[in-house]
Amino acid sequence: MENVPVLEVRNITKRFPGVLANDKVSFALHKGEILAILGENGAGKSTLLNIIYGLYHPDSGDILINGEKVVMHSPLDAIHKGIGMVHQHFMLVPVFTVTENMVLGSEVTIGGGVLDMQKARKQIVALSKQYGLEVDPDALVEDIPVGVQQRVEILKALYRGAKILFLDEPTAVLTPQEVADLFKIMVQLRERGVSIVFITHKLKEVIEIADRIAVMRRGKVVGSAIPSECTDRDLANMMVGREEMLQVDRGPSIPKEVVLSVRDLSVRSLEQMAVKNVSFEVRQGEILGIAGVQGNGQTELAEAVTGLCSTAGGEIWLDGQKMPVNNPRYLVEHGMAHIPEDRHKHGLVLPYSLADNLVLCTYY
Repeated sequence: MENVPVLEVRNITKRFPGVLANDKVSFALHKGEILAILGENGAGKSTLLNIIYGLYHPDSGDILINGEKVVMHSPLDAIHKGIGMVHQHFMLVPVFTVTENMVLGSEVTIGGGVLDMQKARKQIVALSKQYGLEVDPDALVEDIPVGVQQRVEILKALYRGAKILFLDEPTAVLTPQEVADLFKIMVQLRERGVSIVFITHKLKEVIEIADRIAVMRRGKVVGSAIPSECTDRDLANMMVGREEMLQVDRGPSIPKEVVLSVRDLSVRSLEQMAVKNVSFEVRQGEILGIAGVQGNGQTELAEAVTGLCSTAGGEIWLDGQKMPVNNPRYLVEHGMAHIPEDRHKHGLVLPYSLADNLVLCTYY
């Protein structure tokens, strides 16, 4: 029984109206292994995990845990089978503490159904030390960095007894240093016998951290690889089904007149100056990059320039015309657009159709 996978899926198929999301997908995961499932956006990776976790139900196919066929009616079934999932968009309550979030749904009680938060807190502190996942159990989730929020999600799964951990695009919102910290955590979990399924579309990351790689394209598993035996070009070709160039071949830009001018812009956030007297220009036919670790003002800068928050000083000029502050409608009418960093929270109305979302800025 040593070689029996801790998790195996066989010929999982899932259809949505007009879309074959998963087409007879099969893979196996062994104890203490990091399996990367690699594919472009829309390849069916997240759908597959949601099926295994009980959020979706497959049209056909089987799921086996330790060699035994199981049916996941809901995430509760998956949790009871030792599966934990960290979603790309964290499932945390911002105004709750770390402890309150972790015990939500698995509350520790004493006689009469009264919550025993002190006991829960002690369990969480012990668990965080055991796995090297240091968190402040009393901190409000809304006050801690994204990387620490992800630790809370991982700890929440371990608190519920997870031996199989799904990580759905876990590096999408992390800084390079936070990615390095996450990979250290993944190695520690693997050494303790936790099996990890790592969903991503980032080639260099899977080569760095995975033990095995399964590649998905258009709902199918189209190949597998061992990181030491392949290159990022090999993986890219499998992902897209053709020879892929990993470098953009482009000539130099030819900037023309200034179209956007930001002058001495300042933004106040939480009683502090998040942006202090920032000035820059963007010319027609030019790409301007603004880099910075999260929390250093680039979010507030983008919101101020696009009219989503008030400024504490400075001016914004578009095509030679001074723009009013805190007026996104006026900016949109004069040719400015904004794609926010969190498209789910601030860019889309998820229950709406594509058509309704497309016209959100263009109707009156």
